[in-house]
Amino acid sequence: MTVAVGGLGAIGLAVAKALDEGRLEGLRLTAVSARDVAKAQRVMSGFASPVPVVPLGELAEHADVVVECVPAAAFADVAGPAVERGRIFMPISVGAMLRHMDLVDRARRTGARIIVPTGALIGLDAVRAAAEGTIREVRLVTRKPPLGLAGAPYLVENGIAVEGLTEAKRVFEGTAREGAAGFPANVNVAAALSLAGIGPDATRLEIWADPAVTRNMHTITVDADSARFTMTIENVPSEENPKTGKITALSVIAALRRLTAPLVAGT
Repeated sequence: MTVAVGGLGAIGLAVAKALDEGRLEGLRLTAVSARDVAKAQRVMSGFASPVPVVPLGELAEHADVVVECVPAAAFADVAGPAVERGRIFMPISVGAMLRHMDLVDRARRTGARIIVPTGALIGLDAVRAAAEGTIREVRLVTRKPPLGLAGAPYLVENGIAVEGLTEAKRVFEGTAREGAAGFPANVNVAAALSLAGIGPDATRLEIWADPAVTRNMHTITVDADSARFTMTIENVPSEENPKTGKITALSVIAALRRLTAPLVAGT
């Protein structure tokens, strides 16, 4: 299968390198896209098998699988053509996916598949399984270093300052949909959780700015008729972008591997 990667930031570059190095059996990188075309071309010159740098809207013309690793504002430029052409579409900006759920109906007509990687979260397999029964409640509590939240639209619009905090401060409580809109660069995890479980309007979210933490922390609590469980993950920041956890790119690579692997574990 051929793969195109939109965006060569911390996540996209790691995925592209894994493909170029032949670490994903049965998958081959065929195109990339980036805002800085000249820089992307320089990066490609160091690859074992350089591929063309194409506009976002043309990625789907070059591959069976399109991986979206761009800022949320550019999500539709990658998603629309990929679904229209019946490709496998793998979004990383999952919060933006909530604003484009019409893509799901379109995928039914075109034969496209939308596969959301777990990303920086944990336990979506258990949430998906529980959702086959009855889930009474899903709650996500996210704790981040204050500077990792600075500049989020919700904080700006509501005049909430996170600079200079000496103790943890809850800066948001609401639904996953509201959180994805107010913190588009921070809570893709909430959107992914909601899609695996009971939806963005029923999934509850708390966001804390906590000066005592150095890693992004996410705790999921699920109460269902089949099980009750609580899971916590502390993500090691990426060297390229401290706001992104190392495990996010690895999650995308693992999701790609499942497409062709002869054996997969987990729901």
